[in-house]
Amino acid sequence: MTFYHAMLLPKNLTLLQAENKLKEHFENYVLIGVDEAGRGPLAGPIVAAATVLNDNLKLPDLNDSKKLSEKQREIIFEELPNYCRYYSIAEASAQEIDEIGILNADFLAMRRALVPIISQLDEKKIPYKILVDGNLYIRGIDENLQMPVIKGDGRIACIAAASVFAKVHRDRLMVKFSERFPNYGFEKHKGYGTKAHLTAIKEFGDCEIHRKSFKRS
Repeated sequence: MTFYHAMLLPKNLTLLQAENKLKEHFENYVLIGVDEAGRGPLAGPIVAAATVLNDNLKLPDLNDSKKLSEKQREIIFEELPNYCRYYSIAEASAQEIDEIGILNADFLAMRRALVPIISQLDEKKIPYKILVDGNLYIRGIDENLQMPVIKGDGRIACIAAASVFAKVHRDRLMVKFSERFPNYGFEKHKGYGTKAHLTAIKEFGDCEIHRKSFKRS
């Protein structure tokens, strides 16, 4: 199925309008939005989420998670399940990132998030299209089932929803990790390479959830 990105998704569309436009284009297909959080940090897992939205979405503030405040993300995270036909959140650990590389771990987390949704759709013989944030196809999944969308988390509702699920879930994980590893301040920087984090690594060394393969600057 041919997809003309500029024609179907002009920049003036709202996230919901863009989603509905794609539903018209991929008639009778279910749209699954996929996004991840945590590619850049020096510690913690990478988290991916997949979502299928209902037609009754009423979250006017839904957007790319990076464009929302922490408070906005938390509110939307709690409300989102009410507007999802399906959603799933999955992780790839710091150890897996070190073993297979961040990009492969990203794809691994995405596949893990997609499996429970795809399984249900396949069982019901419902066709689907996977809308992936970014410009890459997810390795290990038929490319014909996918459509990468650059900056899709700020353009299409189901990808934006996935971005919020992934971001909030990961942030909460890092807060929990801060209780196990209190020397690093994970509750503040969520594992990113801030000055305080780098200083803590120099003082205390790596902990269990640090990505040993990542360069520290």
